[in-house]
Amino acid sequence: MKLFKTTYLILSAVALTLVIPSCKKGFLDIVPDNVPTLDNAFTNRNEAEKFLFTCYSALPNDANPDFNPGMNTGDEFWIYPNPLASDYASFEPFNIAQGLQSRVNPAMNYWDGSGSAKSLWLGIRNCNIFLENVDKPIDLQPYEKERWIAEVKFLKAYLHWYLFRMYGPIPIVDKNLPITASIEEVKLSRKPVDSVVNYIADLLDQAAAGQGSGLPDKILNASTELGRITKPAALAIKARLLVTAASPLFNGNADFSNLRSKDGQPLFNPSYDVKKWQRAANACKAAIDAAEVSGASLYRFIPTSLQVVDEATKTEMSIRNAVCQKWNQELIWGSTASTNYLQRTACPNLFAAPQFDNGLRGQLAPTLKMAELFYTKNGVPITEDKTWDYANRYTLKATTATDQGLQNNYQTVGLHFDREPRFYADIAFDGSKMYMQSNQNPPLNIQNKLTQISAKKQSLYYSITGYFTKKLINWNLVIGANGGITTENYPWPIIRLGDLYLLYAEALNETGDLATPLTYLNKIRDRAGLQSVESSWTNFSNNPGKYTSQGGLRDIIQQERAIEMAFEGSRFWDLRRWKKAGAQLNAPIYGWNVSTASFADYNTRVLLFNQTFVSPRDYLWPIKESNLQVNPNLVQNTGW
Repeated sequence: MKLFKTTYLILSAVALTLVIPSCKKGFLDIVPDNVPTLDNAFTNRNEAEKFLFTCYSALPNDANPDFNPGMNTGDEFWIYPNPLASDYASFEPFNIAQGLQSRVNPAMNYWDGSGSAKSLWLGIRNCNIFLENVDKPIDLQPYEKERWIAEVKFLKAYLHWYLFRMYGPIPIVDKNLPITASIEEVKLSRKPVDSVVNYIADLLDQAAAGQGSGLPDKILNASTELGRITKPAALAIKARLLVTAASPLFNGNADFSNLRSKDGQPLFNPSYDVKKWQRAANACKAAIDAAEVSGASLYRFIPTSLQVVDEATKTEMSIRNAVCQKWNQELIWGSTASTNYLQRTACPNLFAAPQFDNGLRGQLAPTLKMAELFYTKNGVPITEDKTWDYANRYTLKATTATDQGLQNNYQTVGLHFDREPRFYADIAFDGSKMYMQSNQNPPLNIQNKLTQISAKKQSLYYSITGYFTKKLINWNLVIGANGGITTENYPWPIIRLGDLYLLYAEALNETGDLATPLTYLNKIRDRAGLQSVESSWTNFSNNPGKYTSQGGLRDIIQQERAIEMAFEGSRFWDLRRWKKAGAQLNAPIYGWNVSTASFADYNTRVLLFNQTFVSPRDYLWPIKESNLQVNPNLVQNTGW
């Protein structure tokens, strides 16, 4: 065992300088005592398959909001009173949201692995070990080996991509170093952005190449293989990579022009290149074509004979179940990690007993800013709709039986009236309704003022903003008569077809094509129960020609994306790649006065905290300071 651990360390000597700045003993401690030797790991097909799944286990757990860098680090949610209260959940993302990231001990540190994050370099090391040894099992069939190699190439590319999105220019670890490597060879340098992007794209191309025995077009064995990589998944991640690389953060960004390697090589290309958008558009179209050929389509809810619903509810369930319906036809690649914790954190505690902790927390609370992001029922922003009363959006109004998405004979603010279906599908609030499989007729009424059913019952587990993330709650969640909870797990959507449509529309617009993007935007809007972009802006916007210019259409695409992908961990990264985080994440975060009982008091806007984002520093994660001391060839990101 000692010999294996030493060999393991030497084979991955690069990890010593990239990941672990401490002594060898600390690094050796990460190897479990029951791990077989490398020779045993590839003696036969079954052992090699175990190592394949070890490579899969390196994927970040994006289904958990404590581990997903895109969830609680931005402006979509706020969970805790300020200052942060004691709880077992991770404070790391909220510290980032408040501008408290640190280069000494970085939060959500996927480079080294600490706190709520694991080192992705260790996962890359295991991928390289697999690729270097997969020829050894004599009973591994050629068709299986080809598929496994493609899967692991994808995983290696994806882990590099995940690090690139966080840190920008990173080292490329294509192979583990041999035992003869010198100390200087171990001290790798960061590579320029364009080199990193091309390397990852090439790996994904290799993974997606071939016919028949490589990556499958779709998973056929649903009982054992759901969550494994397909050709459409590889092409979709390539599309996401290239759209990111074409975006303002990485394409023509002069903010990082002084970020250079130790030998003086610029790590960012400050020159804008429109051809990067064309390359991204081509990748998006290839991914869409592959997905649709394999059977992917935008999810539509089809009720059974026992589910009598009106058109509005059918539309709402089409929106919600695009995320929460298990392995639905829109999903291109989903994580098999459990969404149980996510759902319990999102769902209000609808059990009446005070102080009773049944695991439903309702803490994953959308901010007032997000509630204002969604369109009116006419499909345009609330600031543009010439028929909607924007000035009185915080004024109390009485509801009637004809008000869509609202309880009858109740009171709530004007902001909640006459909004688009995605608003009511994604967010629950005082005075709204929640359609669930176990509560179809009538649906659940969300009443959140003090002493009411979904209100604050404890000092910690409640919605601090007054909003709940309905979009992430599977409609088969059931609250038993004694308060017990059952949830139906669903795969976390790493990428779905609606996401690809929006990426494609964005890339095309940046190439100067203003017509084709409308086709893909309108597919998304039709599923959401909205009129086309052309009709909505022409008839209801105070800027009716907005969609006819590249800049105007860019704004429309970005807001459409922010709405469609809300609460799925996308906005955090989109604001960065668009270089809008400096403006958006320095704004105050508001909610409602949830500790009060009357309509008037509750519907009073309350400042929760002032968010902080330092530009350009916070656009990229810091590399832990001690790593720079161990490996002087690494350079720190700008501002850190």
